[in-house]
Amino acid sequence: MSYETVTFVWFVLLGVLLCGYTILDGFDLGVGILHPFIAKTDEERRLVMNSIGPLWDGNEVWLVTFGGALFAAFPVAYATVFSSFYLAFYLLLTCLIGRAVSLEFRSKVHSHTWRRLWDMGFFLSSTCAALLLGIAGGNVMQGMELGPMYHYEGRLLSQLTWYPLLVGTLTVSLFALHGAIFLYLKTEHELQQRVRAAITPLFYVFAGMYSLVTFATWWHVPHATENIANYPILWVVPILNALAVLNIPRAMHLGKPAYAFFSSAMVILALASLFSVAIFPNFMLSTIDPSYSITLDNARSSESTLNIMLIIAGIGMPCVISYTVIIYWIFHGKVRLDTNSY
Repeated sequence: MSYETVTFVWFVLLGVLLCGYTILDGFDLGVGILHPFIAKTDEERRLVMNSIGPLWDGNEVWLVTFGGALFAAFPVAYATVFSSFYLAFYLLLTCLIGRAVSLEFRSKVHSHTWRRLWDMGFFLSSTCAALLLGIAGGNVMQGMELGPMYHYEGRLLSQLTWYPLLVGTLTVSLFALHGAIFLYLKTEHELQQRVRAAITPLFYVFAGMYSLVTFATWWHVPHATENIANYPILWVVPILNALAVLNIPRAMHLGKPAYAFFSSAMVILALASLFSVAIFPNFMLSTIDPSYSITLDNARSSESTLNIMLIIAGIGMPCVISYTVIIYWIFHGKVRLDTNSY
């Protein structure tokens, strides 16, 4: 396998890991976003938390694996991405820790104030994590202030311009919709009906944000469509994306929530694929000088390292996928309360 081929394979593998994380942890974060609005009683709040209780920590394995793979395959990109988003990633890590602590500590003390405190922590950490992921993606899409030696010369406020915030809002709305459909699959009775009533307005909010971000990307980030223009076959990605979006309300109307959940997962997959198509062959585009951009060629490890890591990935990836499939199979079905409830 040539150096260029194995480099591209690693770019695709990173995309697979990123897609796996956003699809799986996306509904976890969506459940947290909806938690204070959907659940009305303490029992319902426990049910909502229990719906992701056995799953959320395993879902984060995909994010950890993505970080490790980026470090091994493209160390320059890893160093620059993490140093550029240092404060943002610090806040993201704080949010992920806050979500975990909220899930684990909520039911340790039988106090209304105590539980309400952790309920709010669960909501805020989930919402902020989703927002930060979108903001990071928006910044990568529009380009960043990279200078010589791939040093980021901007500030935190430089990352909070209107376009990244718009993409962050889209991410929050998408995860909330994804989480609502997941909750509908996991709950019963009155709580399920309340979730069902929320899905339609959540879809309209997401559809509005989806249309707005699509137009904003076309206007503000013209280079995002260059690869599609050069390779018309790639038009299949946005077309399938739009069809998946439209299929969500159709599937719910037909009484097929599992199909709707699959469609929302495909929306996330298609958006992540569009993101990859838009930035390729760059990891980070410099707005100061294109020669300072981080590309696959100047960020990759040596050919021998990539080949050795590919063998390791061939062993590790099936393990990650198998673990995910087994856990989801064991804990499929409706959620119930028990002595270990959150």
